[in-house]
Amino acid sequence: MAEEYAIQMKGITKVYPNGIAANQNVDFFVKKGEIHALMGENGAGKSTLVKMLFGMEQPTEGEIWVNGKKLNLSSPTVAIANGIGMVHQHFMLVPSLTVAENIVLGMVPKKSGLFIDHKKAVEITKEYSEKYNLPVDPNAKVMDIPVGMKQKVEILKALVRGARILILDEPTAVLTTQETSELFKELMNLKKQGYTIIFISHKLNEIMQITDRMTILRGGRSMGVYNTCDVSPEKISRLMVGRDVVLSVQKDKAQPGEEVLRVRDLEYVNEWGKKMLDKVSFSVRRGEILGIAGVESNGQKELVDMLFNLNTPNAGTATINGENILGLSQRQIREKGVSLVPEDRMLYGIAGKGTIQENLISDRCGEKRLNKGLLFNMKAIREESDRLIDEYTVLCKSQEQRVDNLSGGNIQKVVVAREFSNSPSLIIADQPTRGIDVGAEEFIRKKLVELSRSGVAVLLVSADLNEVMELSDSLIVMYGGKITAYFEDTSELNDEIMGEYMLGLKQQSEEEVRRVCHE
Repeated sequence: MAEEYAIQMKGITKVYPNGIAANQNVDFFVKKGEIHALMGENGAGKSTLVKMLFGMEQPTEGEIWVNGKKLNLSSPTVAIANGIGMVHQHFMLVPSLTVAENIVLGMVPKKSGLFIDHKKAVEITKEYSEKYNLPVDPNAKVMDIPVGMKQKVEILKALVRGARILILDEPTAVLTTQETSELFKELMNLKKQGYTIIFISHKLNEIMQITDRMTILRGGRSMGVYNTCDVSPEKISRLMVGRDVVLSVQKDKAQPGEEVLRVRDLEYVNEWGKKMLDKVSFSVRRGEILGIAGVESNGQKELVDMLFNLNTPNAGTATINGENILGLSQRQIREKGVSLVPEDRMLYGIAGKGTIQENLISDRCGEKRLNKGLLFNMKAIREESDRLIDEYTVLCKSQEQRVDNLSGGNIQKVVVAREFSNSPSLIIADQPTRGIDVGAEEFIRKKLVELSRSGVAVLLVSADLNEVMELSDSLIVMYGGKITAYFEDTSELNDEIMGEYMLGLKQQSEEEVRRVCHE
């Protein structure tokens, strides 16, 4: 039996120095030539398990066998030498280098000294690109290629280094429907050639479509191994979360009120001279969720940065309730009623070394009810923190726990608890459920709908097509820094229609798009 398995992780336990047990006696067996899903909520132990398989972490107890051989995977270098490759959720590419240079980075060929033999790198890239039907442009700079091609570059990087076992961590998180379909064809092609693929995803429809079997983790323990064809999405959700999860968004029809956010002719040229925002105009009204869809790197990030003073536009205006916000400090923007759930929660959403309490009250610690002048009102602060932890179901030991010791889903709950609870006029929610489990995802989506229906204006930016179509009342599509489509009603949209607009295959006329301004 052992010879049929590419991976046998036996009795794996991982206990960190702070006493947190990430994995408890987990068995994870993956057959050769299968696509095997690893599923679970954030904090369930998925990331820790695959980090041990890739040599980034070491188990406290247990054994790891690869192709029938017991190994000590002491580092990623050892894992790679044993045919294991990992494609991380956040691409590990150098934007200023070409595709070919990224693929051979850290390997030969070199002309002399430290310089890459570009001609040889291009030859290697073309050879592997054709062999595995993963078309890429060897000479393009990574900063200029679409996100779908970046995904292929990451996979080719692993294959060039001899990987026969591929770990894919949320590989479709930023892909359109068409790009996902293309990726799945390529993964099936690799499977036919005998490659073994470990597929980590929170998208249940994709798991059902692409995988042969799945292992489900909950609370660091295995909830069992299942043939994908034998389980329903509802059963998977129950096994992951321990209760029934509503997989679709329930919301009443929006009744938009007056304009809250007004953006007109916003323009921005980045440091490389590329126009990332090209006369962007739109409005968000009280009581509605306006979604922004688009493949990443088409101006969405830059737009959010301009609205929260993380960058400065070259031209254009932006107002909240008729008052300018461009050039104001973030504190002044918050005082005008703007809340931000940032795309990168670890960089912009939290102070990782701070406590949960400190993160929850960081935007309101100057308020009189929490502040007695020179001293904080610690009783009021503790009560506020306990209330938010309870209301937003943050799973933690206490409010004094360091926030970076929480799972990704609970870190995101700390962020949204702070941002949703300060009586905002406008919430900018940038990828609010990326990389979190179905339970936390359901909770955050319900809160966004609840707040919008109470009269808050919501600007939702999401690369998750299902999310942006289900949550949004109205929707705009960005491509090449422009708004190329506006849909006043999202009820008739589907993945195929959206994908065509997101990839630039279709666009509306300027007159149709102008309706986004509600003029």
